[in-house]
Amino acid sequence: MAEAKKYIPIAGGSLISDVKSLFPILKTRRTAVLVYGFVFAFVAFTFFLAFSPSSNSSSPWFINIFGGSSTNSSTGSASDSYRSQFSSIFPNFFPDNSSAQQQVDNFSSPPQNSTSRSSNTASQSPNLTEEPSTVKNNTQRSVNSGKGKLPNSNQSKIVAPEAPVAGNHSASLPVNSAPNVDKESRLVRNQTQSLENSDKLKVLKPNQTTVPALKAPVAPNQSAILPVKSDSSKKTNSGEEVKDVLGKGEMSNNTAWLSKKQRNETKPGVSAKQGNDSLVESLMNCDLFDGEWVRDDLYPLYKPGSCSLIDEQFNCILNGRPDKDYQKMKWKPMGCNLPRLDGSLLLNLLRGKRLVFVGDSLNRNMWESLVCILRNSVRDQSKVYEANGRHHFRGEASYSFIFKDYNCSVEFFVTPFLVQEWEMPDKNGTKKETLRLDLVGRSSYQYKEADFIIFNTGHWWTHEKTSRGKDYYQEGSHVYGELNVLEAFRKALTTWARWVDANINPLKSLVFFRGYSESHFSGGQWNSGGQCDQETQPIKNLTYLRPYPPKMMVLEKILKGMKTHVTYMNITRMTDFRKDGHPSIYRKQKLSEEERRSPVRFQDCSHWCLPGVPDAWNEILFAELLIEKHKKQQQRKRS
Repeated sequence: MAEAKKYIPIAGGSLISDVKSLFPILKTRRTAVLVYGFVFAFVAFTFFLAFSPSSNSSSPWFINIFGGSSTNSSTGSASDSYRSQFSSIFPNFFPDNSSAQQQVDNFSSPPQNSTSRSSNTASQSPNLTEEPSTVKNNTQRSVNSGKGKLPNSNQSKIVAPEAPVAGNHSASLPVNSAPNVDKESRLVRNQTQSLENSDKLKVLKPNQTTVPALKAPVAPNQSAILPVKSDSSKKTNSGEEVKDVLGKGEMSNNTAWLSKKQRNETKPGVSAKQGNDSLVESLMNCDLFDGEWVRDDLYPLYKPGSCSLIDEQFNCILNGRPDKDYQKMKWKPMGCNLPRLDGSLLLNLLRGKRLVFVGDSLNRNMWESLVCILRNSVRDQSKVYEANGRHHFRGEASYSFIFKDYNCSVEFFVTPFLVQEWEMPDKNGTKKETLRLDLVGRSSYQYKEADFIIFNTGHWWTHEKTSRGKDYYQEGSHVYGELNVLEAFRKALTTWARWVDANINPLKSLVFFRGYSESHFSGGQWNSGGQCDQETQPIKNLTYLRPYPPKMMVLEKILKGMKTHVTYMNITRMTDFRKDGHPSIYRKQKLSEEERRSPVRFQDCSHWCLPGVPDAWNEILFAELLIEKHKKQQQRKRS
């Protein structure tokens, strides 16, 4: 067996001297101390890191590494776990500007003592009555995402860009879900870097406002499921904050000024709220009387049978009319959208004022329609009452409904001709009825200072006595043996126009004249068997409309010569379409013996069922009042 080799010193030296000869750098004592110190420092630093506690866990760091992440396995990926474990270490040695954005990706909470404009806004914004399904689903996903904890209420939220609205579908409120956070955060990083110096949007930090969604253009005649308020931001029931895509002054062509009871519905019509100049200006440049009737299942403006103030003559449902489609028609001008009549808004426009109807039973038709609309808009209907306690609205010279909470009144004065009905002594000592063409109606002094006055006349000029004009028309003490009805009509309206110019203060009162409402007697006149009971649809073919009434041509000429501005509500054409809207045989409940034997001989094809056509007249009146209010506001701004 060979003998083991022994250590043979190099040049007779020892082991230490031989090692020193291999590493010349250790030959000096100072150098050796530095090397040993470095080794000790490295070992100590390693132990410090190994037992330093993580910010995300109470366990030592090495337990986090080797123990796994079982609590997060259902929601977090391996890369997310790795990033969360080392995120508190490396920024100390390798500073990076993207760390703030990484906190956004991980839903890190802001300091507790920081304040946020978004949190303040959200706390003041009212909740939506209904939240869109998109918001609900995405909110649930965001709750279940991340580290298994709910994001803090002050955290920043990334709102996904909105997709363009297609077709006639309503736009929903897009809110990002957790799986898309990384993609969305990259988009936000690119956007916020370019907007770093903007006043409205700065680089996203935990205590800053929400990044708003990119606005997608809404095509004309589309609507969005968004409440239009003065607030720039909204808050859903789940707490998610979203931005109003329409803004304060923007709206689509078919959605405007949603009222409280309309905010949760997508409606084909529009509704009015104060302060929107664009809609009012569109009305100013529109012929409100050139249009068509369209079906709208959101009509009528008040539920049939809900208004006990409707006279029996107009209450077709109470009188047994079986069809209901005539209530579902609304008037649609060709060049604009007529706002849906908002009763509460109109009452605010009328606060402290008097609105008066003067004329025949067709104006009573319109007056009852408006009273019902306004009465159904107040909370306490016991505070709406007729001034003299009346419950039937035929036979008296005037009526006045008081709206106590608004200190306003809506009144009606019966003056079928606008001039006075008179009596003259006859030769045989009896009295003969005449019409004083030179004297305005007796009640004129009672309404001359009203704030809004709506006049009408026309139907009584078609009756036998007035149309024949024999020994009926009177001026002064002279009774015309025979006078053409158009000439008598011109004389009467001239008397009315002179009275308006002399007595109405245009700085206080606004005057309207509602035109002739067409009748639809077929097979005879109102007193000779005329009928309309089989009519259930409006006229569709324009060739079946009647020629424009000559009396309205006379009226228009007189209106042009007046000093006082009178707003002419030319409803003649729009009513000519509606042969389906009359009471016909459904004009009363209790019929006489003769009426029961031949009910179709006694029909009303002049007046209108309520709800029905007169509601549309009041919607036009509402639009006209909005226009006048807008004009006054513009005049104040210029002055």
